[in-house]
Amino acid sequence: MITGIIITLNESTHISDCITSLREVCDDIIVVDSLSTDDTAEKAGQAGARVISQAYLGDGPQKNVGIEFARNEWILSVDADERLTEGMVEAIRKLDLRSTPHDAFAFRRRNYVGSRWIRYCGWYPDYCIRLFDRRRTRFAEARQHSSVQATNPQRVQADLIHYSYQDLGQLFCKPGRNFSGRAAKIMYLEGKRASPVSPFLHGASAMFRKYLLQGGFLGGVDGMTVALSAAVNSYIKYAKLLELQRDPAVLERTDFDRVW
Repeated sequence: MITGIIITLNESTHISDCITSLREVCDDIIVVDSLSTDDTAEKAGQAGARVISQAYLGDGPQKNVGIEFARNEWILSVDADERLTEGMVEAIRKLDLRSTPHDAFAFRRRNYVGSRWIRYCGWYPDYCIRLFDRRRTRFAEARQHSSVQATNPQRVQADLIHYSYQDLGQLFCKPGRNFSGRAAKIMYLEGKRASPVSPFLHGASAMFRKYLLQGGFLGGVDGMTVALSAAVNSYIKYAKLLELQRDPAVLERTDFDRVW
């Protein structure tokens, strides 16, 4: 009744456990692999998933690729570093998907750094739509941080585990290396521009929001660290956008066709 879809790029350490997790509620699993250079695709096939190779198109477009190959109308879309909890499995099994008026269901996401569940800084409950009816909705075509464009979703009181970062070092390096550069490219292509003060203003705003407004100060060292990483990521994103505007050499060698 449910098709599970996972998009991957070099997720060898995660993919098998992710597929095993989905097997609890899915009778069809699809992995849309972005031409991984490790053995992600092989492990996915060995775990019983159907593997589709697709060069990365951006977050939303890539997640929508698998929908066209699904054998079921209901789609459970997760990332390779996410796992269903027993509570989420039980909650999904109780849903009447044949007659529900809802076009999607959102679940609380528990985000982890290492083995530590981060409950502050807006990281929990962090409701995310993961289960949806492909006849009525799908992911937006946004190339970064896309979400399901449901018109009548329902929140489910059950948790999805997200192993966000292996450690604090990855918390700082991963956004700076991947997310900020990708976001800067996308913003530049969309015609957005930064001023010389934009990096500072956006970085300070992120710090204020995460640490004070979203209760990071209640999370001790981890709360402070998450808030700082958000500030650094936001600063770098706008600094990179500014660099594309003011440095012709950087602009010339930037590959805008590759956003991963």
